[in-house]
Amino acid sequence: MTEKQISAGIRVLESEFGKEKVTRAIEAVQQFRVEVPSWIFGPFGGGRFGDYMPPGAAQTIFQKLDDASFVNRLTGATPTIATHILWDFSKDGLAGDYAVAEQVARAAEERGLHIGSVSPTYFLKGSYRGSLSADDPQVRERYIEQTILGGRIAKDLGIRLLTLWFPDGSLYPGQIQLRSALANLQESLEKAVSRIDSDVTILIEYKVFEPGTYSTTVSDWGTAYLLAKHLGENAGVLVDLGHHAHGKNIEQIVAYLIHANMKAGFHFNTRYAADDDHAVEPNPEMARIFYELVQGQVILNEDSSKNWAYMIDQCSSRENRMHAILHSVDSLQISLARAMLVDTKRLEDYQKRDEIIRANRLFNTALLLTDVRPIVGAARLEKNLPLDPVDAYVESGYQDKIESERK
Repeated sequence: MTEKQISAGIRVLESEFGKEKVTRAIEAVQQFRVEVPSWIFGPFGGGRFGDYMPPGAAQTIFQKLDDASFVNRLTGATPTIATHILWDFSKDGLAGDYAVAEQVARAAEERGLHIGSVSPTYFLKGSYRGSLSADDPQVRERYIEQTILGGRIAKDLGIRLLTLWFPDGSLYPGQIQLRSALANLQESLEKAVSRIDSDVTILIEYKVFEPGTYSTTVSDWGTAYLLAKHLGENAGVLVDLGHHAHGKNIEQIVAYLIHANMKAGFHFNTRYAADDDHAVEPNPEMARIFYELVQGQVILNEDSSKNWAYMIDQCSSRENRMHAILHSVDSLQISLARAMLVDTKRLEDYQKRDEIIRANRLFNTALLLTDVRPIVGAARLEKNLPLDPVDAYVESGYQDKIESERK
């Protein structure tokens, strides 16, 4: 959109939703921050099918930081980078290294970034029979130690956020004892958490399946919730859009976690089939999720302790990775802007009067039918950011640069 189109669009939006709502939506877009994942810039996700990697992919954590810094320069919304211990803080891919993490933290600051969430890497070599749920106590101990290291890195070098996802599960009925697997995982978490500073927030992620197609030890938000409640006040639930059965009402999960006053976070992505590798799309589901986040006051709350943690988790092998992450940030800003426009007073009135269709139509007017690109554009203009980050990236010459340097 051009500046003239943005100005005209703002006037139209103000006439429909009021100047105050539009102004607040612009401010919300300007204030929104989301983490980008280090792994989107590197080899993860590529090479699984046809051995294809997008040109210019980062080969080291420092090249990942270069890419993340450039994304932040174009969007002004991504000052932190999510990390995985064995991908980003390891010399051999088998054990984490605090000294490497210190080096990465310094390099991030030099690029105007900070280490964000820290994830232990439970799913690489040696985890084929489980990680924290494994029958082998030596395997469990190895991952307990990595979890403790992750907590130390998160406290000393990051934003005091540890995010956990487990590949534990089974392929067939009878392969493992289901209760024993959960008991092992819970006991392992207890041991790890007892040695992690209480200032560190620990978010437990869940996944309906993969790699365990019969059972996944932490398979749904209820299991993650129970584990978090058991571990104490510094533990919570990490929601990932791609980790649910098809048709699952994810915004309802968000609403219930907010109602329960549970610490939580979100991994944003889009899933069309059975995984979560795709860039975020500004679809109706994403807008409804943001509506619940806004109404639940867990986003952009002046009391930062009440805000959820927001991260992007994506990494497909086919698209240009930089295009994809910029598209995701753009989609999230659009979804937030839509959520800010809902006329909650009128909606509550329709709900009280049981005017079902009118409530739905009012809801959809903001979340589905309204073009909020002028709001996002105005937010960027005021911050001297490119109106279209993807186009700006294409025109920047950065892609040619990294393709040349990373041959």
